[in-house]
Amino acid sequence: MTQTLSKPNATRLQYIVTWEKLPDDFKLPDEPVENIDQPLLAAALREALDLAGFILASMLIASNFGLCAKVNDKTVVKAPDWVYVPSVLPAEPGEVRRSYTRNAEGEVPAVVMEFLSDTDGSEYSNKPTYPYGKWRFYERILQVPIYVIFEPKSGVVEVYRLSTSGEYELQEPDANQRFWIESMGLFLGVWEGEKSQRTGYWLRWWDENGNLLLWGAERVEQERQRAEEERQRAEEERQRADRLMAYLRSQGIDPDGI
Repeated sequence: MTQTLSKPNATRLQYIVTWEKLPDDFKLPDEPVENIDQPLLAAALREALDLAGFILASMLIASNFGLCAKVNDKTVVKAPDWVYVPSVLPAEPGEVRRSYTRNAEGEVPAVVMEFLSDTDGSEYSNKPTYPYGKWRFYERILQVPIYVIFEPKSGVVEVYRLSTSGEYELQEPDANQRFWIESMGLFLGVWEGEKSQRTGYWLRWWDENGNLLLWGAERVEQERQRAEEERQRAEEERQRADRLMAYLRSQGIDPDGI
């Protein structure tokens, strides 16, 4: 499938985009993650969704995973730190999905995220020519509805929504400092604490009622606390029963005979 995209301004930049699945022999860029935080942040986002039963086999949720398009006859691949695609076509039997091309393999990615590092700020790059900046690629070529940029050190998160004019607009958080991600039916926000021996800021999910989607360790702790509360209630009931039987005996009443 081929389409022509042009920016509605005086320069009339034009991109002829062909949505073709990458050939098996295409060599993807082999770029390592930039720091240890990136895989931890991405894994934490997925873990909460998985435990909440959100993830379906028809979805694609991945990190540092190549999103592809052929633009003006040149193949372009960008690998966001986290991506969510609501519906993808099933992979061929025995096939390991190594990249994703919208239209050719499923829907448009609904959300992409980048975690800022100490590099050159490529997450904001609007470079309009090959190999294109990340911002330009997500906004103008892939046309991803939601672009999230997160700064792990400061905990600042920016959520951009694709407007009807085809450009990203910065969104304002709600009163709880969270952002409603309509395509997921969830809120996204920042949480500070410890996980996986990392203490700092994390991106987290809340459901429409404001309930935090828990990680595995939190679920275990929640169950431990619930069991402890049940044990305490049972102990209090036992003590009350013991006091009642002691009182009855003090009144000359055999509680076993009642």
